[in-house]
Amino acid sequence: MTYVVTDNCIMCKYTDCVEVCPVDCFYEGENTLVIHPDECIDCGVCEPECPADAIRPDTEPDMEQWVEFNRKYSEQWPVITQKKDPLPTAEEMDGQEGKLEKYFSEAPGEGD
Repeated sequence: MTYVVTDNCIMCKYTDCVEVCPVDCFYEGENTLVIHPDECIDCGVCEPECPADAIRPDTEPDMEQWVEFNRKYSEQWPVITQKKDPLPTAEEMDGQEGKLEKYFSEAPGEGD
């Protein structure tokens, strides 16, 4: 099992999760985060830290696409281990449908 970041993180990018991760497996894109599925130790401490409820275990239905999404971008983006302010759009975008298709950016974030 691993944990993955889903589309509800897009345009929110809360980083509360990165501070509690014991193995630094979060990677930062321009407007979202991802978890490297091979580095995640399945401890689950990040899941309750996410205000947007965007972190899910891969054992939930239909998570295969998110495992591959997280793998792809974690291999391209810089690691993030320190909390930053969320995006200014975080509150209004939390819970919006279709964020992957409408807003996702492949551009990397700044990392640490």
